[in-house]
Formats: sequence, structure tokens, C-alpha cells
Amino acid sequence: MSALEWFAHKPLGGGIFWIQERFYESGNRANIWLVRGSQRDVVIDAGLGLRSLPDYLRAAGLLAPADGAEPRPLLAVATHVHFDHSGGLQHFEEVAVHSAEAAALLRGDNYEAVTWLSDREVARPPQPGWRARHFRVPPVRPSRLLQEGDEISLGDRQLTVMHMPGHSRGSICLHDKERKILFSGDVVYDGSMIDWLPYSKISDYVASCQRLLELVDRGLVEKVLPGHFNIFGAERLYRLASNYISQAGICHKVSTCAMKSIASIALRITNPRVTS
Repeated sequence: MSALEWFAHKPLGGGIFWIQERFYESGNRANIWLVRGSQRDVVIDAGLGLRSLPDYLRAAGLLAPADGAEPRPLLAVATHVHFDHSGGLQHFEEVAVHSAEAAALLRGDNYEAVTWLSDREVARPPQPGWRARHFRVPPVRPSRLLQEGDEISLGDRQLTVMHMPGHSRGSICLHDKERKILFSGDVVYDGSMIDWLPYSKISDYVASCQRLLELVDRGLVEKVLPGHFNIFGAERLYRLASNYISQAGICHKVSTCAMKSIASIALRITNPRVTS
């Protein structure tokens, strides 16, 4: 199967494209965002990597420069290293990730990447004989380590890194302040927030949600482009963040601790080569 078959995209206007893996039929299917700039293009998250995303972008004409100019540099930014977002980083020459998860990406730590893929989730195998049990996120050496407050310049637009741990220790959002757009990764999407994975931390998640509320209160976000599911606005963002904070009490912490133990055991069984 070619990259053109595996992916599909939808233009959103303003140099932003929404890309998905057509045959990965799972709630874990991540949204991939291409943001085009005057001097640099950025891909936010990279999917499973079963087919080359850069090949798709070139074949679909999404990287074509205007007026015969030289192609713009292309940077892949991982909002975090979980497998559904980081598997495709292997196909990029330039990769950026938060420093808290750089070591996990470098060693191909599929425990921290929470790699969990089944055959039934892949409607069409990418190649004959492919099996989900063989899937792993390969080691990738980041070319840039991100920190809170860093700016990723695309020329005519700037994306500000916001370190928002809780779902994972290196989770980030990217904030286009001028356009009031938040690329939220798995920090928040229109669904239940997952805080029971290895390196999830409820207290960090509460603090991150408080920052999200502040963004809304200050009128700094009007549109959220999340790591999963559909785009939503500031009102929905406020409700999702405030609901998490209100529910993060003792009962939630006890049940989450139990789920985290089960998830950790299952992941160590399926990723036995990893020490963490």
C-alpha cells in the first residue's frame, strides 16, 4: 500500500491541514496537523508510521513551494511519545520533542510509548504478512529538545511550547497566540482524559487544566485542534478542563491507581525488552 492510499487530508484554511491514517480504525487514531509557514512547515504528531508521512505530503502536493522556490524545511513535533503519535517520527529528518521524553524516544522505549496495537484495529494491512504484534516505535534521535516557552518559528507564524504534563510527563501544547489556536495533543480532546498510564500524574494534570482555564479566561484560545477526535472551541475547552479538576478527588485517585497498575503490568508483558 502506498502512502497516498494510507493517509487522507482535509484543508482547514490558513495553511493548516488535518491528516489521518485511513485504515487505522481505532479510538487511538491520532490527528496529524500540518502547519505551513513562509519559511518552515511543521507537522504536529506523526501517527503510527506504517507508511511514510513525508512521502504522502510530497505526493499530495502539500509541501509544494510557491513560484518554484526551494522547498521549506520540514520539522516534525511530537506532542508526546505515545505510539499513536510518535511511530511516524522515524521518517523525518528533523524531529522535536519535549526534553522530559527525549531519552525514551532515543532508546525506543515502547513501555513509555504505551505501544498497544491489535490486528483488528488495522482494516487494511500496510503490506502482506504484516502483524500488529511486530509493531514497535523505533529509536529516533531528536534534533531539537523543547522546553516551556520555546518558540517554533515558521516565518509568518510562531508556535509557543506549553509544557502540560499529566497525560504523560513530556506532554506539550503548541499555541499560535496571534490566531488564538491551540494544538493540544492529548492534554485535552473531546473525550475522557487518560491519566492512568505509566508516567501519568493526576496532580500535574490538574495544574495543566488550570493553565487551560487561564488561557480561556484571558481570551487567548478560540479554537482547539486536539490529538484525537474533533475540533472544538473555547467554551468546550473550559468545560473539559474544569470537569477534570472537579473530578480529581480521592475516589478518582484510588480508581486511577488500580487502573495504572493493571496497565503497567500489561505493557511490561507486551514490551518485555524495555527497562524503565
